[in-house]
Amino acid sequence: MGAIELKDVTFAYPNGYIANENLHLTIESGERVAIVGQNGAGKTTAVKLMNGLNKPTKGDVLVNGINTKENTTARISAQVGYVFQNPDDQIFNSNVKKEIEYMLHYLKLDKKEIDRRVNRAVELTGIRDYLEMNPYDVPYSTRKFISVAAILAIETPYIILDEPTAGQDLNGIKTLTTLMDVLRDEGKSVITITHDMEFVADNFSRVVAMANKRIIADGTAREIFWNQEVVKQAKIKKTQIAELANELGVGSDVLYRNELVELLTNKVLSVEKSS
Repeated sequence: MGAIELKDVTFAYPNGYIANENLHLTIESGERVAIVGQNGAGKTTAVKLMNGLNKPTKGDVLVNGINTKENTTARISAQVGYVFQNPDDQIFNSNVKKEIEYMLHYLKLDKKEIDRRVNRAVELTGIRDYLEMNPYDVPYSTRKFISVAAILAIETPYIILDEPTAGQDLNGIKTLTTLMDVLRDEGKSVITITHDMEFVADNFSRVVAMANKRIIADGTAREIFWNQEVVKQAKIKKTQIAELANELGVGSDVLYRNELVELLTNKVLSVEKSS
């Protein structure tokens, strides 16, 4: 099995500003990992190290054994697809279909394979009705799925989603969840940066918390959200259910609606029996 490995990685910009410091992280093939923390914690810089957009100042980043320092960004990005937070930073073609096909033509794939990949990406993202339109003539939330489809079509083993739920309604979030499930079943890794803690708790088995340019915790959503020191340092919010459970004083590690309902039901039954 492959992996993305960050080995004691520090990254500094040309002006000397250190954005990441002494990062140690391994993401195995097929894992689903959320990276959380306040703005400025170093999350985006860290994931750009994973796909070669940033090269480490110190330490090494390996993608399936390939050292990013020794290879072009194009070679690394063929392994790690990156969907930008703002689709306008990524989209540049005159219609949606051309946008999805662009990298496939660059890779010199034949027409049959290009059509297969485009159709698959379109189905997963639900954007078939927009294929002949200019991307900038479609709603922002749909435009985000166009940028996702363009990366899905490359079929990289690792996919990074930067704030994927921003601007999405419940249907959009459901579409994201479904496509991530498909990718998991195919053994592909999904890495996301997000401030949407409900999305994290519902969809990610592993959560990495960052603060002050470093990784400060790595565990399950329950372990992260109920660690008061981590929540404080990373300046993240608990899920609404966790906050409610905390206020009601009915559990020290509640994360999901069904857990809260069960605890409240048991509490009511206990009161009824005692009376």
